[in-house]
Amino acid sequence: MGLSSEQAERLAALPLECLQREFPNKPGETLAAPSDIGSPRGMHPAFYGCFDWHSAVHGHWMLVRLLKTFPGMKDAAVIREKLAANISAGNVLDEVRYFNRSEEKSFERTYGWAWLLKLAEELHRFDDPLARELEKNLQPLTDLIVQRHLEFLPKLIYPVRVGEHANTAFGLAFAWDYAVALGDRGLQGLIENRARDFFMNDRGCPLGWEPSGYDFLSPCLEEADLMRRVLPEKEFAAWLRKFLPRLADRKFSLVPGIVSDRRDGKLVHLDGLNFSRAWCLYGIAARLPGYRHLRRVADGHLRHSLPAVVADSYEGGHWLASFALYALVRAGE
Repeated sequence: MGLSSEQAERLAALPLECLQREFPNKPGETLAAPSDIGSPRGMHPAFYGCFDWHSAVHGHWMLVRLLKTFPGMKDAAVIREKLAANISAGNVLDEVRYFNRSEEKSFERTYGWAWLLKLAEELHRFDDPLARELEKNLQPLTDLIVQRHLEFLPKLIYPVRVGEHANTAFGLAFAWDYAVALGDRGLQGLIENRARDFFMNDRGCPLGWEPSGYDFLSPCLEEADLMRRVLPEKEFAAWLRKFLPRLADRKFSLVPGIVSDRRDGKLVHLDGLNFSRAWCLYGIAARLPGYRHLRRVADGHLRHSLPAVVADSYEGGHWLASFALYALVRAGE
């Protein structure tokens, strides 16, 4: 499977609709004083739409990716206009000021951090004058997020293994991609060391226990997705045989997560799980020749949830298109 121009235009409609939609909104603030209370747009002038901060960030990533892949798409001019309006130098500096509030040292740690670095990486890889302008505008916040990683990761004694936002492996995987793209050897080295500390001795991950009811990330597969980045091929192959031995079976199967009510913001997480499982499986299949059969399982997950995205309610529509796009990107690679 891969991304077609028709799919791109359908998917782009979702973040375009919510990127500058302030309400409904789920703030993630910690308030130190009454003066800290503000409107979503007042507190986050760059990333106030799409229900919450991290969804706004990966909505921006999605539009940059689509614009880079399909520069002639029908909404290209609108996309450029909205990106330029939101990721302005002034708006980003206001975001930095918010992150520097005394009570916000852990704001969006590490899920939102990961998507911010994915956005910065995408802008860096996009050979376009607008991308250069936006990358420069975003740089103060990018630098802050990198510094937050450098400060936080040495203090994290145990990895977070849940299937939602705080998953350590997911956050490290996207931060690794940024570090590689930008040549940040300090961040890359820290991520490799921490990944080895956290996960190198893991064995027999209980994939059969997944999913939990609200998962949108697979704890087992996200860990494998990180380690296939960090470890050399032979070392990764040996590690994976011990960590998820079932994956080597050419008859391996995995039932997609089932969503009973797509109007429920938590239950619809399972569509996201299907997309994130798909991108993890595509990544493993691309890394190890003996695991090409995993593409079939990934395709099944992608096909299961992709039709629901464009017709989804706002509870899923504000974020699922980004997950679908990233899975399609991995499929095409």
